[in-house]
Amino acid sequence: MKILLIYPYFIEDRIQAEEISVLPIGIYSVAAVLKENHYDVEILNWYDIDKTPEKIGEVLQEKKPDVIGFSVLNGNRWGGIEIARTAKQLDTSVKVVFGGIGPTFLWEHFLTHFSEVDFVVIGEGDYTFLALIRWLDKGGDTDPSSIRGIAFRKKGKAVRTADPESIEDLDALPIPAKYFDYQHVSSTRGCPWRCRFCGSPGFWGQNVRFRSPEHFVEELEILYRKGITFFYVSDDTFTLKKDRVIEICKRIIEKALQIAWYAISRVNCIDEEILYWMRKAGCVQISYGVESGSEKIRKLLNKRIETDQIKKAFRLTTDYGILSRAYFIYGSPGETWETIGETIALIHEIKPLSTIFYILDLFPGTELYERLRDNSVITDDVWLDRIEGIMYYLLDPNLSEALILAFGKKLRSDYYENIHRFADAIRLIDREDLYEKHADFYSRLAMTFSHGDYSRIEAIREKEETAEKLYLKSLDYAPNHRTYLGLGILKQESGDSRKSIQILSEGIEHFPGSEALNLCLGIATAVNKTLDELFWVVEDDHDER
Repeated sequence: MKILLIYPYFIEDRIQAEEISVLPIGIYSVAAVLKENHYDVEILNWYDIDKTPEKIGEVLQEKKPDVIGFSVLNGNRWGGIEIARTAKQLDTSVKVVFGGIGPTFLWEHFLTHFSEVDFVVIGEGDYTFLALIRWLDKGGDTDPSSIRGIAFRKKGKAVRTADPESIEDLDALPIPAKYFDYQHVSSTRGCPWRCRFCGSPGFWGQNVRFRSPEHFVEELEILYRKGITFFYVSDDTFTLKKDRVIEICKRIIEKALQIAWYAISRVNCIDEEILYWMRKAGCVQISYGVESGSEKIRKLLNKRIETDQIKKAFRLTTDYGILSRAYFIYGSPGETWETIGETIALIHEIKPLSTIFYILDLFPGTELYERLRDNSVITDDVWLDRIEGIMYYLLDPNLSEALILAFGKKLRSDYYENIHRFADAIRLIDREDLYEKHADFYSRLAMTFSHGDYSRIEAIREKEETAEKLYLKSLDYAPNHRTYLGLGILKQESGDSRKSIQILSEGIEHFPGSEALNLCLGIATAVNKTLDELFWVVEDDHDER
């Protein structure tokens, strides 16, 4: 039996493809369970296949799948439907299974309106999908009602079976890294909080399940031995259990895994000891959901964090040389220019070094969506429209598109106009065993201003000056390869080739095997020689006159 697991395309283009290009972690786990049970399974990341639609039919004809499983969020459901439609046109016998957070909450909608979908896997799909595959492999001609966690058509009507059993022992799942390469990893499932805009608690449940530190670090080590050195830890709250986090970090250090990684946390689940060990183990960024500077709006969204907790978390995170990233939502119920002003004021206090601003979107499975549906403000039939989500402001007479656009413009412009000041205000904790990490931190932030994302944003002021200050602060702590390279290039671009040569030469003394530093030094030397020759030509011409 040939099985394809497909991550389908979205219908709206993104400025940054990274927003949609990464495969959900669960698709690897489902595939690993199938492989452990000797099934022929292949994963296709088709997030951008719509750019070359002719390949859809070509690949499906080549692969000849018996079953296609689609990993569906809400925004890529139309991609899944359209690929499934093509698959059915090519082979009417192919079975199409939808799974993921979108179908979990819209199983009846999909089975009622889209004949291309044969089955829906509800919730965790690791073992449920395996059970469904086994049933199909035996002919699929008996009643599948005994398979927990699926939905299908029975006598033309969409029905679902009992809820799937929660996978309590996550260590019992095979590690996908044995079969696949990836960077996004997770050490937990579940979320104990109930933010009204988030579907995670409804999908995973509020009973958080933990992989053992040994099992999780083993996965990192397998990937590291394959050459992967940067990871995104996608737990909803990585720091939920302090002792466990510290044990994970110590194991990373003991195994000498020279990795860098991002994590997600909550401002009320962080302290200095956690931050210390996370930084020692290679954590370079922590994202926190702040959502709003207005306590009123945070309460309405059921974001149970206090302003003092927000301030403390961001201060300590930066103190330990970890880049603090803040998520903000605007366009919430009760949003006004006053609440936007409160958010801006909080931003100036906490000085995040990276921010993401989202307009409040409504999705099935979130409390906000369910409330509106229960009150008949919307129905699931809205998803028959070719849309990815529903902006809340469209349903609120007190908000308008013009106002929402103005809110977003004000938030972003104010942040970009002040980010260089936030960088200037950094004061790292004085711990000698963190000096190399501090040098790394400053070099990463400097590179963002000189050659990274911030360098391309016109509204950001004093980019080159800020980058140079940060590079020099980096060298105050320890020699750093990225610093020598970035500062050398920066000086070369400003026309100071002699200073560039000096910096790059110093860097090569510390990192003699660096191809990048030697290449840049060669370019800088050639440019400087050309400038010297030009100088003497001009001087000779002047003397002749």
